[in-house]
Amino acid sequence: MWADSENSVDYLNYSEVSEMICEMISDDTMLPISIGVYGSWGMGKSTVLQLVEKELSADDKNLIIPFDAWLYQDFDEAKAALMAVIATSLYRATPETFKEKAKSFLERTNKLKLLGLAADMGAFAFGIPTMGGFSRAAGAATNIAEGKSTEADVQAVKDGISQGRELLSGLVREKQERSPPEEIAAFRCEFSDLLDTIDRKIVVFVDNLDRCLPSKAISTLEAMRLFLFLPRTAFVVAADEEMIRHAVAKYFSDPGERHVSEYLDKLIQVPVRLPQVGLHEVRAYLFMLTATRAEIDPSKVEALRVHLIESLRRSWSDEPPFDVDQVVEKLGLSRDSEIRRSLDTMDRLASILAFSQRVSGNPRIIKRMLNVIRMRSSVARRRKMEIDEAIIAKLLLFERCTSEEAIRGLSTRVGAAPNGKVSILSELEAADRSELKKLLPDEWVNFSEFLAEWLSMDPSLGDTDLRPAVYLARETLPVQFVRSRLSSTAKEAVDILLKTSTVHSAISASAAERIGADEAGLAMEEIISAFSRNPDWSRARSDFRGAVVLARRWNDAHAKLVRYVEGMSEAPRWAKRLMRIGSSEGER
Repeated sequence: MWADSENSVDYLNYSEVSEMICEMISDDTMLPISIGVYGSWGMGKSTVLQLVEKELSADDKNLIIPFDAWLYQDFDEAKAALMAVIATSLYRATPETFKEKAKSFLERTNKLKLLGLAADMGAFAFGIPTMGGFSRAAGAATNIAEGKSTEADVQAVKDGISQGRELLSGLVREKQERSPPEEIAAFRCEFSDLLDTIDRKIVVFVDNLDRCLPSKAISTLEAMRLFLFLPRTAFVVAADEEMIRHAVAKYFSDPGERHVSEYLDKLIQVPVRLPQVGLHEVRAYLFMLTATRAEIDPSKVEALRVHLIESLRRSWSDEPPFDVDQVVEKLGLSRDSEIRRSLDTMDRLASILAFSQRVSGNPRIIKRMLNVIRMRSSVARRRKMEIDEAIIAKLLLFERCTSEEAIRGLSTRVGAAPNGKVSILSELEAADRSELKKLLPDEWVNFSEFLAEWLSMDPSLGDTDLRPAVYLARETLPVQFVRSRLSSTAKEAVDILLKTSTVHSAISASAAERIGADEAGLAMEEIISAFSRNPDWSRARSDFRGAVVLARRWNDAHAKLVRYVEGMSEAPRWAKRLMRIGSSEGER
């Protein structure tokens, strides 16, 4: 199993990105600078930040301040959290000689935090940009401006201004009193002076911004503006670019498309987008995940990592890509070792993980899928199931990349197939790719492109008993094994019983007779499993009538039905009435 968190070690050649960011921050002529690390969820933005932090921390002239916006998601003062974290970090990092200057800056930050509470009234009370708060007063002011005001609106504005002035009164001693714009200017000046005094560069990492609600994300970005573009400062913001643009559109009142696009562009000077993960990167990632979980000398694992990264950096050339044999050699393994077999499985998975639409090489998704595979493999070992891990992985890919209807269709076919071997899979695996779509079941047609890759991937499943794999996937796939154990005669009889119109039906009684004593219990289990597919117990049901007919004929079936009804929290009256059939007539 692998921890579902960001990695501080580079497996995907993201060090190229981190090195580029470090070069920009280390170049004093580039400062001040704001850098955006853009990528979708799970692609490794946090890993890039960790790689950058690791390199920059080696120079004690850099003061690294990590800020996780999501941690402050549920706090009312989240908008002020960034200011507080930066000011506190500066205070702690300042030598005792300059502690008073650092303390003064910390106090000024507290003043500005309170100013932020009143800032939403800025347009009509103080004349400064908004930073959140007092939405009722702001809304009332809008009504007044549009000529739709009421007496309550006027009072709301007055109350808002009054409340803001009360908050600010006594905040600063009379001789130091400044307007909010002057306070902001003094704040920025004191901040810059403090950095000069301690001779340090401040590098702030803002992470998980795209996990926040729109209001919190925008508040954090607005707080950043106080520090941006001051000497000796660098901000590195990791976010899903589209999520932030969505937050801007949600937060501001009906902004135009251009304003949504420009908002983030004005804050971020240098956008750095994570490169798309391709087949070679996925293979390297899978090999490294396998190696790190094996009992192998860490120095050999690190040597493999360096080799893979170097190979990825040369992947643009005609140099042949690395293969499993090279990995085995670097790790000092025998060619028939268990780890070698795991590496072969990973190699087979790589292509479909890299190109499947619902995975697309996303490292976080890949890691989660591998953890599910390992959990299912562990269950298989405990239950003494002889099943290849590659089969478990292939079925999991089907679950991930199709729909609930398609998954249910596969489960039904496995349950109905003799020995769990699905004939349609054999036909599809042997079919020409151009003809594949015509042969797919209706519920699979929408996934024809994925299935073309999936069906060609080893191992083939057409001649494989898939019942163990479906059982292991029971949190996703409904288990329907009972029917597969019934004879064809019993299956036909169960189909008749499920459509029973009355408990006195001669046709249903004949069907129950044909089932026989040996299969009566299994047949009742199949009928009971059909109950779960129809949750409506408000009226008498044909499948329950069929169960009663079967219970009348065979003792084993009768006992199972009684246990089922007794286990219902509230059995309907009509079911209890049908159950008053006395004991079974016995096995004749």
